[in-house]
Amino acid sequence: MDLKQYFQKAELIPVVAQDAATGQVLMLGYANEDALRLTIETGTAWFWSRSRSELWNKGSTSGNYLRVLEMFSDCDDDTILLKCNPDGPVCHTGEISCFYKEIKKI
Repeated sequence: MDLKQYFQKAELIPVVAQDAATGQVLMLGYANEDALRLTIETGTAWFWSRSRSELWNKGSTSGNYLRVLEMFSDCDDDTILLKCNPDGPVCHTGEISCFYKEIKKI
């Protein structure tokens, strides 16, 4: 599968992981072409770690993998949505989602 169409604007693209069962947004990461290819090949979410400058299979340390059921691109082909079944909490803090810190209700 040719993935180059997703990387026309940048080497890294945002990837949103969403719980397939609940619709809850779990995390935002970034992927390069290798990470996207590995996600497709393995069925688990791969990202590019900007802090470590290396490929990262979500769950490889914690055991809380993101099992990818479906993948979508946005209308501009520069952002990916992964609908996943998480094996456990997604956030490194132990929270189900990385988006648990409320700023303000509007």
